[in-house]
Amino acid sequence: MLTLYVSGPNFGLPDASPFVSKVEILLKMAGLEYRVERANFRKAPKGKIPYLADGELVLGDSTFIRWHLEKTRNIDFDAHLTAADQATAWAYEKLCEEHLYWAIVDSRWSTPANFDKGPRTFFNDAPAVIRPFVIAMINRNVRRNLKGQGMGRHTRADIERLATRDLDALAAFIGGKSWLMGERPCGADAAVWSMVAGALCPHFDTPIRDAAERHANLIAYRDRGMARWFPDLKAPR
Repeated sequence: MLTLYVSGPNFGLPDASPFVSKVEILLKMAGLEYRVERANFRKAPKGKIPYLADGELVLGDSTFIRWHLEKTRNIDFDAHLTAADQATAWAYEKLCEEHLYWAIVDSRWSTPANFDKGPRTFFNDAPAVIRPFVIAMINRNVRRNLKGQGMGRHTRADIERLATRDLDALAAFIGGKSWLMGERPCGADAAVWSMVAGALCPHFDTPIRDAAERHANLIAYRDRGMARWFPDLKAPR
């Protein structure tokens, strides 16, 4: 039995991490049986979630998990796509994961009001006496990662402009289609949907959410995926 290690549902989303949601969607798309357990970051092979246990093998990083599933379970999430379409899907997936994601992280961790009602709650189980020090340390690490990646070197207004451009591009490309590449989900939808759902999350007040909400087709895309893959969760409003 495959075991997916997660942080758990939060903020009205299937998981606080879009990368966890991505892997869970891939498992559902593949029709594979799996169980879910709360992650222990000290046991995560790359120090982050998600990670997946397949027997004795433990894999980290959502993309490498996908490739492992495709190789060992003889799955092709993109069998219905041409080579050119697969290349386009990959480009949009990476737009979401390597660009839009970091803008969303900044909006949650660097805005005090959003941090207080979001990431700060991740530490509620930490002993009260050390909780402030743990929060400060992790917050510094996140900001350091944002700066190292490059997004954190911009002003908040410029970060929001970049994210808006990402969302506008996604909305224009999806257009009237049901899914990223047509009327059937492909592998990239697992990543793109998870990031769109995060951008639209009403738990956080941010211009990035406002930019996403201006696109009715992104809202419909979020709702369509929620009904398909997470029917027990209502699309957050």
